Amino acid sequence: MRVVIVTESFPPDVNGVAHCALQTARHLVRRGHTPLVIAPAVADQAADADAPCTVVRVPSLPLPGYPQVRVALPSRRVAAAIAAHRADLVHLAGPFVLGARGMTAAARLGLPAVAVYQTDLAGYARTYVGTGESTAWRRLRTVHGAADRTLAPSTAALRDLEAHGIGRVRLWGRGVDTVRFRPDLRDGALRRELAPGGELLVGYVGRLAPEKRVDLLAGVQALPGVRLVVVGDGPSEPALRAALPDARFLGRRTGDDLARIFASLDVFAHTGPYETFCQTVQEAMASGVPVVAPAAGGPLDLVDHGRTGLLVPPGDPDAVRGAVAALAASPGTRAEYGRAGRAGVEARTWEALGDELIGHYLEVLRERTAVAA
Repeated sequence: MRVVIVTESFPPDVNGVAHCALQTARHLVRRGHTPLVIAPAVADQAADADAPCTVVRVPSLPLPGYPQVRVALPSRRVAAAIAAHRADLVHLAGPFVLGARGMTAAARLGLPAVAVYQTDLAGYARTYVGTGESTAWRRLRTVHGAADRTLAPSTAALRDLEAHGIGRVRLWGRGVDTVRFRPDLRDGALRRELAPGGELLVGYVGRLAPEKRVDLLAGVQALPGVRLVVVGDGPSEPALRAALPDARFLGRRTGDDLARIFASLDVFAHTGPYETFCQTVQEAMASGVPVVAPAAGGPLDLVDHGRTGLLVPPGDPDAVRGAVAALAASPGTRAEYGRAGRAGVEARTWEALGDELIGHYLEVLRERTAVAA
């Protein structure tokens, strides 16, 4: 099968859309298929040297105020690349700007398209500009409404899509690398470096941006015997350093280095209320670390409240602080939640989820064939 993945983001970007697109391309290659990736251009010209397949880069500009995010510019390369690849199917990863062009090209070429919903753009519009939600949903309806199938990463996202008039939606989660992220990477030397007084390590991993609400961890930072660790970068970093003066900011970390940090935490705390999935929660669970997360979006599917972690009301700093304090006071509960979390994600490998995705592709292709007949 020849598949074109049109993605709004791809490594070296570090985010959920980029990571999922990369894992999809890798899995297709492993299964003997032929993928091609179309993504916005990045500053690092050598970025695609280790990519699993050919990557076509489309001219792009950094998003004002958030240079880590690049937005594709209009380009004929999208349609030309899809046609030249002789694609059987087009995969749209988090479609909004570049993905919309990919959808238009697929329709003109008569190709089926699978659109993967990954970003709560309406929530971002509410956070950044205080308006624009209806515009975001109109755009999403246009793109996803034209696709043969939309894949939602969580039941909350599926319900949201359907409530806004988007049909042909199916559930498709995300895999996690349970070999890379595992409990036995817990590192005593790293723990002593981060918490020389033997403090409980509570960590956040992710973008440092307004929608992530990392500021809600201020109360956690103030808990006695707790050391807050923040991993990631983004436009909110200066403000967060001022708001969380006692936290350790480790910057962007990836790969085995990130896995070692995850496993060395005692509690993982996520605060963003707009997660359609939340991959870092899965990575924490794979690392055997109990989770505190908002009872909204993707974490509702991932965190079994009172078994693998604690869900709290979104945007409530007192609830976040109380949940962390409860776990801090009970080593036995932390260990129990950590073991249950690891067991809960062991079957969610990228291989299993990748095969599930290929199943969706094949169903769409069969449906197209049946209609043509």
